[in-house]
Amino acid sequence: MARTRIKICGITRSEDARAAVEFGADAIGLVFYGPSPRCVTVEQAWEVARIVPPFVTLVGLFVNESKLAVRRVMEAVPIQLLQFHGEEEESFCRSFHAPYVKAARVKPGLDLVKYAGSYPSAQGLLLDAWVEGYGGGGKTFDWSLIPRNLPLPLILSGGLDADNVVDAVRSVRPWAVDVSSGVEAAKGIKDAARIAAFIAGVRDGEA
Repeated sequence: MARTRIKICGITRSEDARAAVEFGADAIGLVFYGPSPRCVTVEQAWEVARIVPPFVTLVGLFVNESKLAVRRVMEAVPIQLLQFHGEEEESFCRSFHAPYVKAARVKPGLDLVKYAGSYPSAQGLLLDAWVEGYGGGGKTFDWSLIPRNLPLPLILSGGLDADNVVDAVRSVRPWAVDVSSGVEAAKGIKDAARIAAFIAGVRDGEA
């Protein structure tokens, strides 16, 4: 199978970004959603961005934000991929003329093929667990709800950690996996050993 891409999300410190990159992460996620304990200021984001080397993607996560607020972040931080987690419509997502992925919170009854089809300009569909509020809250969801005929590359999120990511990669065969709380020592503070173990688990799952 193709190599599974790995995004470490909710980075708030440059040392955590450096560890993620050194262990082989493909993308670094920065959260610009005020209620999240992992939310970063533009200044914090810049400190992270400045140590991210070439060919590692810097992702900016937004939830029902205004166009002005998103553009202000894009002007200040070299975001390469936008990630929208709210009720943003396709016209809004593509209005920034930048690559983006759209998140869906999975629950029984949600037609994921139809949902993905509503965002034809997206680079991928990120599937997270349904919880109150936004973000999976460290919860997994039933992977059997994922259809095999999604029209967009699948990014699997929601409660992943070193213990379950091997099975996740083998069962779902996603294009990429996205982890945040599963590699943390505390909210917003990553643990280098957990990052290393998670990435090793992804590689085991590919075998």
